Amino acid sequence: MTLHAQPVPLGHKVLTPGVFLLLVLIAVGLGFAAYRFVFGLSATTNLDQQHPWGLWIAIDVATGVALAAGGFTTAALVHVFHREHFHVVARPALLTAMLGYTFVGLGLMADLGRYYNIWHPMLPSMWQGNSVLFEVGMCVMCYLTVLYLEFLPVVCERLERHARRPALARLAVRARGMVEAIMPLLLIAGVVLSCLHQSSLGNLMVIAPTKVHALWYTPILSLLFLLSAIAVGFPMVIVESLAASWAMETEPEMPVLSRLAKYVPVLLGVYAAFKVGDLAVRERQGLVLEGSLQSTMFLIEMLAGVLLPLLLFLSARVRNRPGTLFLAALLVVLGVALNRVNVFWIAYRPPYAVADYVPALGEIAVTLGLISLLILCYRLAVTYLPVIAAPHRGRVA
Repeated sequence: MTLHAQPVPLGHKVLTPGVFLLLVLIAVGLGFAAYRFVFGLSATTNLDQQHPWGLWIAIDVATGVALAAGGFTTAALVHVFHREHFHVVARPALLTAMLGYTFVGLGLMADLGRYYNIWHPMLPSMWQGNSVLFEVGMCVMCYLTVLYLEFLPVVCERLERHARRPALARLAVRARGMVEAIMPLLLIAGVVLSCLHQSSLGNLMVIAPTKVHALWYTPILSLLFLLSAIAVGFPMVIVESLAASWAMETEPEMPVLSRLAKYVPVLLGVYAAFKVGDLAVRERQGLVLEGSLQSTMFLIEMLAGVLLPLLLFLSARVRNRPGTLFLAALLVVLGVALNRVNVFWIAYRPPYAVADYVPALGEIAVTLGLISLLILCYRLAVTYLPVIAAPHRGRVA
């Protein structure tokens, strides 16, 4: 298969039936978000004093951070371990991570009661070094800055080639040169910061031993969060790459994706070994078959989200076919997403809860709106910026 030497803007038309659907979901989500910011959390959500977080933390924040891990895992593979043949998927992975963390911030704004104080961690006088959440916030804020700096050369390339004013093109050339001069430092910082906050998200629940079900509560929850984020990084890149190629009608990067898929069973195997080993060490394996909602969700998470895709990725036939490769990678993505939902929602139970938490319509609408906006921004980026290096197969319907 012949590839472009450099990534190019795909130049497809923007307004398609799928985009119109995204715009409808975005409009509905924005409407509920506006209602939330005007009338407060109690008017829009089913959160209360016993359930201070729910769908927005589980999906918009915890799951969003985990599924953006493809950015730092791909950066480490390509630039730290010098596997240059995977360079073709580095930019799409970077774009996915940048948009993912951006919308994590937006989702967190909706979830915070005093959202107007979200800037406080920027002031040293507001720092609280004993808080795990403070460390998560600082790392996410710094990593998001790193991601935008790493993506700046992509924007500069577009301006260099298509800027109408020569002065703007020269400015883009200088800016690109300055960022690329410090790119090795940015790449290392991105990997380190990602490892820090991916693990610290698990530590948020370690402080609640009486409120988290024993199937998920463990002193090594931070390690399990980090290992699961690393394990989902490459499957997320595969899902994003194949979905984008089908939606934008470009040729899938199957030789590259098939080679990338070979790493997945190793990473999934390490995560599964620690997960099962932790249950055995804590002598909690008997809870798996207790028949409760928690045990059922745990079985679905492990069987469909870890063990089944691990077996699928061991097959060369699965790795070399776009459809089966997409399915196997999607199972990993959904499995890690379910893990975050389980930890922050299903497993979390206040000691004296008088009612269960069920997301309100407004919470669901805002989440769907954020996801739709992320997809739309990705489509716009690959349409107008040199992100994807792939030949066109045909015309978008």
